[in-house]
Amino acid sequence: MTKTVGIIGAGIGGLALSIRLANQGFKVTIFEKNSYPGGKLSELNINGFRFDKGPSLFTMPSLIDELTNLQGSSHPFEYQKLDVITNYFYSDGTQLKASANIEDFAEEVHLKLNEKKETVLKHIKRNAFYFKTTEDLFLRQSLHQLKNFINFKTIKGILFSPFLGLFCTMNEKNSRTFSNPKTVQLFNRFATYNGSNPYKAPGLMNMISHLEFNLGAYLPKKGMHQITTHLVKLAEEANVTINYNATVETLDVGSNNRITSIKSDGIKYTYDIVVSDVDIHVLYNYLLPKSFTPKKLIQQEKSSSAYVFYWGINKEFAALGLHNILFSDDYKKEFDHLFSEQFPTDDPTIYINITSKYCKDDAPEGCENWFVMVNVPHNKNESIDYATAIRKNVVDKINAILKTDIEKYIITESTLSPVDIETQTSSYGGSLYGNSSNNKFAAFLRHANFSSSIKNLYLVGGSVHPGGGIPLCLFSAKIVSQLIVEREKKC
Repeated sequence: MTKTVGIIGAGIGGLALSIRLANQGFKVTIFEKNSYPGGKLSELNINGFRFDKGPSLFTMPSLIDELTNLQGSSHPFEYQKLDVITNYFYSDGTQLKASANIEDFAEEVHLKLNEKKETVLKHIKRNAFYFKTTEDLFLRQSLHQLKNFINFKTIKGILFSPFLGLFCTMNEKNSRTFSNPKTVQLFNRFATYNGSNPYKAPGLMNMISHLEFNLGAYLPKKGMHQITTHLVKLAEEANVTINYNATVETLDVGSNNRITSIKSDGIKYTYDIVVSDVDIHVLYNYLLPKSFTPKKLIQQEKSSSAYVFYWGINKEFAALGLHNILFSDDYKKEFDHLFSEQFPTDDPTIYINITSKYCKDDAPEGCENWFVMVNVPHNKNESIDYATAIRKNVVDKINAILKTDIEKYIITESTLSPVDIETQTSSYGGSLYGNSSNNKFAAFLRHANFSSSIKNLYLVGGSVHPGGGIPLCLFSAKIVSQLIVEREKKC
């Protein structure tokens, strides 16, 4: 008899999982509260400009290719590797291009920031060691099954733990490695890839830069939203049912500690297996009985959020590329504001993503689509009281660093605040990555990919193991698929 699976949420994790399970013979249905799929990985179209609303950096495309091959789809996922990953700008006029060629990048850092080329290459090599040593332990299996700790690769990772930067912060590690504070700031930035604080996150988090410098950064041929549309296409080919505008109201749990039904729009649906691809706060605070809430997990420090401006610009800026960073002068102050003051600094680091540099249809001729983002605290209130101030600070900084008057070139504008992020994606307080990694034990403290108290409930996506971001959500889907096949096909 074919087993049925109900997945709550059509985010990247839920979509990827549905493809894997359907190819294992399960009958899968997804409930999505929005009228569109993808969660944070959606798009915005206004006045001839197209914007990717959320994630803008693409690494490890092999994880998408794996799903395409698994489905045996005749629709290839098309993407290109970037020659230049990021353009960095400092307020004193220093500019640096991070080439995809690590030898060229190390030479650039040597010429612009006066670091030894060998020091840069050694740092990048060490970060590759961090990743490769911990990949099997943290990314490719459940951390919450004892049997997964009794194998050679896991034991090897544990034995190497004293050499993995767990006992110092990213900033401490980078400050000991490099002589120029600008270089330290550049490598500290990778903490923001999972919404963490480099002055608290362990040095192990430096391995995030390995994904860019050693594995490469990419862009789908039609922009980041192509990841969502491709996964939807694969899911449909696998006969997955996706119900849009289908808000899940409650999950009923029977006396045998199994979910007996999913209630959506007043109708109850029964499935053998239920998977949550929503933030754990939504799952426990709104969908399940309060008695199942893991209070310590829920109370952990959350990752940062973002404030985004979507600007249609009627000018082309030759100095900018796809990914651009305009650094703040005081990085420590910026992160103190994010995680302690709970209010954005008046001198924020600005990220500008311009997909029209590669995807010409994303903006009218002679124009550019600017995705302008600053990190802000996850929101603890129902409103944002710094919108006007943050826009002024962003405009002033762009004008100062790029020597322009950006206001006169903005012909289309939309915004996304932490409140909007929470409303649209159900991410608690607009937190982009669930819990932060501001703790050396953070990887072990994320919610498991299964419920320890509800027998047929599994969890996928950015708020559970192994974490937020596109690659980790795809790893999450693979882990959950393995768990379900291992457990449920025995029953």
